[in-house]
Amino acid sequence: MLFDFERDFAASLRCIPMIARQKLDIVGIKLSLRQWSRFSREERGSLADLPCETEQEQAAYSERVARLIALRSDEPLRPLATRGLEAWQKGAQMPDAVRIQAQADGIAPPTTAQWAALQPLQRFALVKLARSKHENENFVPAMREFGLLPPHAGLLHNADPSINPSQAPSAHGHLPN
Repeated sequence: MLFDFERDFAASLRCIPMIARQKLDIVGIKLSLRQWSRFSREERGSLADLPCETEQEQAAYSERVARLIALRSDEPLRPLATRGLEAWQKGAQMPDAVRIQAQADGIAPPTTAQWAALQPLQRFALVKLARSKHENENFVPAMREFGLLPPHAGLLHNADPSINPSQAPSAHGHLPN
């Protein structure tokens, strides 16, 4: 499963899609893009597709990743420094990182009810995008895709600087007349 916001860079599996990143986080493995790129297209696809919910599936997934790293990469397997699973697994409490990123982007963060209604992979994506130093430009598109923003919200955030600020959307997301 690929989200619309990641199709440009993940559809070819050149980059690690959120579904695989979530599974890697679950099993506690930090996989570099360099390691990922050394895997065959089929191997990358299998890491996106393999189940990783039960303890048995997680052990099999971890073993598969470790085997691929040993086989294809000259870098060692690295465990995640902090797993932070609770940040996206808890539907009742939105992590501060998501709220902070939404404020930085000039948009409203998800409400408690909206956060709770998201699928776990959607919550994972928002947490990852909020914490990422180089991918948070996809935070607003992800919020829009997940139905947390109107279709045009955030579009003027990175717009042409020649646009008069008085022409920006109002707090309610409506464009001026």
